Amino acid sequence: MLESASLFPALMTETNGHPHVMAYYFKQWQGFDMPFHRHDATEIMYTIQGYCEVEIQTHPSHIEKVALKKGEFIIINANVPHRLIVGAANPCRMLNVEFRFAPNKGVFPSIQQLAAEDNLLISLLESEAPYLVLRDGDEVYHIMKSLVLELDKAAARSQLMVQLLIAQLLIRIARLWRETVNSGEAQSERYVKISMEYLHQNYDRDIQVKDIAAAVNLHPGYLQRIFKSLTGQTLMAYLTVIRMEKAKMLLLETDVPISGICDYIGVGSRQYFHMLFKDYTGLTPTDFRKSMHAEKWSYPERS
Repeated sequence: MLESASLFPALMTETNGHPHVMAYYFKQWQGFDMPFHRHDATEIMYTIQGYCEVEIQTHPSHIEKVALKKGEFIIINANVPHRLIVGAANPCRMLNVEFRFAPNKGVFPSIQQLAAEDNLLISLLESEAPYLVLRDGDEVYHIMKSLVLELDKAAARSQLMVQLLIAQLLIRIARLWRETVNSGEAQSERYVKISMEYLHQNYDRDIQVKDIAAAVNLHPGYLQRIFKSLTGQTLMAYLTVIRMEKAKMLLLETDVPISGICDYIGVGSRQYFHMLFKDYTGLTPTDFRKSMHAEKWSYPERS
């Protein structure tokens, strides 16, 4: 079973924690297909040049794919299975840092003490997400690069400088995350609006979630999440509402045979259409047409 704690697991329950870098490297990948793996450190994967894909197993039966291009990076929670994929034709140069939190040593404030003074930082640390994807304006890259260069000094390394750089890195990521969330809320509304328009224009076709996602150029899983968050419905539930309302109109306003209505609204099976319609209205299509026509002609004529 996958862990689904905060992005930085158990951090806020520790009394004095400081980040401890477990691994770091610059690396150019080409034609590389990494197997799924997990480790007990939070990982930041930063794309310096090129393009790559990262697959993340967020649930035992669900894998999400994230595309990263130059200037984008992903933070992956500890113990979340993931893997890197780089095509043979498109090399990718990356900077990776893996860290976890250990009991605080020295005079530098613990990460909890820093978070207590910075609301954005504590929000990041408590974020309940298996991963975050952000786009950088070079600030995160320069801090990560400085951190790696300091770590490379070995005997001449300053632990105080390492702690300062990691603190600076986390605070900058927290600010970038908030900026992204604020701008992303408006962007999410736009994606949902375009998705709705697509469904209204194509309800008569055989539509799958991947088709809608392709129309707005988003990953299907991500589109599903923002659509449900903003509308309270899944994409397919919203599509069903459109189709059933169109079916009601056709039954009431036209002479289209009931057997043919499923073709007008993109439901391939007559039996499935009957089931959907009865679930939606409480009546079979035949009963709905009869009852609505009876009601329509039962009103007295105006003088």
